[in-house]
Formats: sequence, C-alpha cells, structure tokens
Amino acid sequence: MLKKDLIEKNPIRHLKGEAPSGLGLVMSRAGLGKTAILVQIALDSLLNDKQVIHISVGQTLEKTRLWYDDIFKVITEECKLENAAEVYDEIVRNRLIMTFNASSFSRPKLEERLDDLIHQDIVRPDCIVVDGFDFENNDGQIISDLRSMAEAMQLQVWFSAVSHRENMQMSPKGVPAPCHELEDLFDTIVLLQPAPEKGCIDLNIIKDTAGVSDGCKILKLDPITLLINEGCKNR
Repeated sequence: MLKKDLIEKNPIRHLKGEAPSGLGLVMSRAGLGKTAILVQIALDSLLNDKQVIHISVGQTLEKTRLWYDDIFKVITEECKLENAAEVYDEIVRNRLIMTFNASSFSRPKLEERLDDLIHQDIVRPDCIVVDGFDFENNDGQIISDLRSMAEAMQLQVWFSAVSHRENMQMSPKGVPAPCHELEDLFDTIVLLQPAPEKGCIDLNIIKDTAGVSDGCKILKLDPITLLINEGCKNR
C-alpha cells in the first residue's frame, strides 16, 4: 500500500471530519484506548502533511514518543505500507510533543509557548491533541478559552477524558461525568464502550455537529492492535 492509499482508506475520516477548527473529546474508563485514538488522529493529520502538537499532561516525552512508534508500526504491518520507515521519518518532522505538569496547563501558558514556536517558524499547528488533562479538578473555563483559541487559530483540538463507574452523572446526550456539564463546548464527543461479544470496543459518537457519522456507531477499536477500523471480527 502507498501513503496516498493509506490516507484515503483511513477510517479516522469518519471521526475527524473536514472542519478546519473545533474541539473533540474522547472519553472512557481508564485503559480502553483513549491515547491510541488521539495518536491516530494526530497521525492522520501528519500523513496529510499537516503540523501537529501533542500535549501530554503528566506524562513523559519518551512515553508519548513510544505511543507513536508503536501505533505507526502496527499500522504499517496491517496495511503493508511501502517505504514505511521513510514515510515515518518524513511525517514526524511535523510533530512536536509538549509536556506539562497537571497544575501548569492553561491557555495563557500554551499560547505563550505557541507564540514562541510560531514566531521562530518552528511549527504552526493545524491540529493539537491534549492527553491527560484533569477534567475533574478544573472548571469549564479553560476549555472555553481553548475553544476560542482554536477558532481564532483555525485549529482542531482533541482531548481525552477519564470517566469513572462510581460517578453516574450524565448529560442529556449521554456524556458522562466529569464532562457532563461541558457538552456544549465540544463539536465531537466519542464514548468508548467495551463490546466483548464482538471482540471490540465501540466508538459511540454521541455528538457530531459536523454530521460526518450521523450519530451511528460505525467505528470500532481493536483491543489488541488498538487500531480504529470499521468493524471487528468476533474472537
């Protein structure tokens, strides 16, 4: 398979849509694959020759880099991508990984870093993914601020969030705590739900203002490869 074929057949298109800006959210209990999905969203942008910033809150640079190495390796093995090493070397030049402590992540600090990077012509991102943001101990103001920033800079920004079984609060659309009161700030919200009878994890798109998926559960996450596809076989 060639790079262009991989781009055209990538099922992530059902999730991301074509809007140049907006906020997306991937939610699940711990350990179901949120980071893997954010990495695949970022890789899709990179394969389309766009620049990406991956923000890891409370995680190391090396651990985040390994996620990309591992996911891309699985993709190339599954798709038999030609010249995989060359393609990877090419795309990671457009990726920048930032790390923040949980207490230090805010719009002003992010904008300060972005302004420096843009001014020095190091990176001008089209997509930002934020993994590990603590929704439980932050109010909605920072998300509102980042939504305004995304609109002003024409960015797609994707977050991950952990839901907990013991907190049963939920929005009218089915967005669980701790994000149940932030539903209106996101354009796309995806809830990962285990489906052991199908050997998969369903990606339940419970909000999609772009209309890409029409609210259908069309995407699955393979729990072994952690790749998104359009259907898993029973195991």
